[in-house]
Amino acid sequence: MTDNTTPLDHVVLWVSDPVASAGFWERTVGLAPVRLAEFTEGTVPFPSVRLNDETLIDLMPHSMAARMTMLPGAADSSGHPVNHVCLALPGDRYDALRDRLQERAVPVSAVSEGSFGARGPATRSFYFRDPDGNVVEARHYD
Repeated sequence: MTDNTTPLDHVVLWVSDPVASAGFWERTVGLAPVRLAEFTEGTVPFPSVRLNDETLIDLMPHSMAARMTMLPGAADSSGHPVNHVCLALPGDRYDALRDRLQERAVPVSAVSEGSFGARGPATRSFYFRDPDGNVVEARHYD
C-alpha cells in the first residue's frame, strides 16, 4: 500500500511586527521561536515559531511583499493573513506532483534550491496556485 500522508512543512503569516508576533506565539501560544535573534540582527528576512519537529509558522513582515515574485501577483497576497502553505514531500512524490500540475496546465514557478524550511535547507522547491488562488509551495529534503 502506498503512503499518501503529506506532512505540513510550514505556513507563512503576514505580520506587521515579526518580533512582537514571535513574542505572542512564544508567550501566549507556547511555541518556541526560531531564527529570532538572526532576524533582529538583520541576517535573515523573517523569524519563525516551531509547531513540532517538522512544522514551522514563518512570521513574514508586510515589508517583504514586494520581494514575493515566485508567481505573478504573489506580492498582492500581503493583504491576506497567509502568504502560502508548504507541503513537504518525498522526492518521487515531489516530481510526480510537478508532472501532474504541468500535465493539467497549472502554471508552476521555477525550481529553487536550498530555501529554508522546518528541516533546514530544502533540496528543491517550487510554487503553484490552487483553484482559489492560494499559493502552495511543494518541496523535498531528500
